[in-house]
Amino acid sequence: MSAASPAVLPARVTALLARQPVLDGHNDLLWAAREAVGYDFDRLDIAAGTAASTHTDIPRLRRGGVGAQFWSVFVPASLAGDDAVSATLEQIDAGHQMVARYAAELAFARTADEVEAAWSSGRIASLLGAEGGHSINCSLATLRMLHVLGVRYLTLTHNSNVPWADSATDQPAVGGLSRFGVEVVREMNRIGMLVDLSHVSADTMRDALRASEVPVVFSHSSARAVCDSPRNAPDDVLETLRVNGGVCMATFVPKFVNPEAAAWHAQAVAEAAAQGIAQADAAAFSPFYREYRARTPEPPATLQDVVRHCEHIREVAGIDHIGVGGDYDGVEVLPQGMEDVTAYPRLLEALAGRGWSDDDLAKLTSGNILRVLRDAESGARALQSQRGPSLATIADLDGGPAA
Repeated sequence: MSAASPAVLPARVTALLARQPVLDGHNDLLWAAREAVGYDFDRLDIAAGTAASTHTDIPRLRRGGVGAQFWSVFVPASLAGDDAVSATLEQIDAGHQMVARYAAELAFARTADEVEAAWSSGRIASLLGAEGGHSINCSLATLRMLHVLGVRYLTLTHNSNVPWADSATDQPAVGGLSRFGVEVVREMNRIGMLVDLSHVSADTMRDALRASEVPVVFSHSSARAVCDSPRNAPDDVLETLRVNGGVCMATFVPKFVNPEAAAWHAQAVAEAAAQGIAQADAAAFSPFYREYRARTPEPPATLQDVVRHCEHIREVAGIDHIGVGGDYDGVEVLPQGMEDVTAYPRLLEALAGRGWSDDDLAKLTSGNILRVLRDAESGARALQSQRGPSLATIADLDGGPAA
């Protein structure tokens, strides 16, 4: 790859984003809106600009070249059972209400074609992704209903294990996916919901890649070889992702992209553990973490850290298997130069300066994830011709309690 002239990069990136805008894999604005204003968009008017309180609003999405966003319908794993399902439904409702309120700027999308239709109408396509298998309460019927409501990916775990899958940040319990976990993946394939492997353990990643009949995604993860965090994908997983046809959407979170920040976080986890506080216990770990950050500042990450991850994912998985998932409004600290959703052009300029072609950048911004969405849609049509809805329960397959 040959480097491009710095003088031409801004105009080149602006033209590129007009043709192939960003489809970002993960944004937590909806949970931020819940916590700050109870979903009251009169008080958090994202059309007017909310720079004082969030990383994301409509004017800044426009400046950042974002044409489509997976809005996370995250709920914390401290909510369990029916409480987790109810809170997830509230998040889904908030997503629908937000899109309806700002219908001149946002358009709800369930398919790749609907994403592109939103672009044709000048609007930002809005997709939903559920972050954590606790949101389905071990029920395949609940999974199917989330899909009916527009959810287009499920992250198999969040920071804690679920009964059928191990998380990256909890102690291993089932060794990856249980038999029911495999059935969850198969049913997601059948209905056309993307299997998201961010947050899961490396063994869960490997089990899911073996089980999945269609391409998978990492909605907001980076490369473990560049930054040794359990939240990142190891090289063998990235190599398998190439075969699977999936996409790793590089994230911007400092402790996942910068080795010093990762070591800082690991020390926090160790100190918490010494006090009997597990990282997976959000209710106890979150206040500890805030206090730890106050007395021990986090080492800064930079845009160049993110560039290194993009280049490594490209090298190992291939240019057809990379995207972006910033995790805006899901973290308190972001890399220098990437503080809000206006950062995407700066990232593209940095990559173009290192020799990435327009075709390469277009695959990164949204070309690859649109292909994966289409692969999931066509895969679902084929699988639905072969098998009907799964009636399996966790008790049937794992011998555990029924949902």
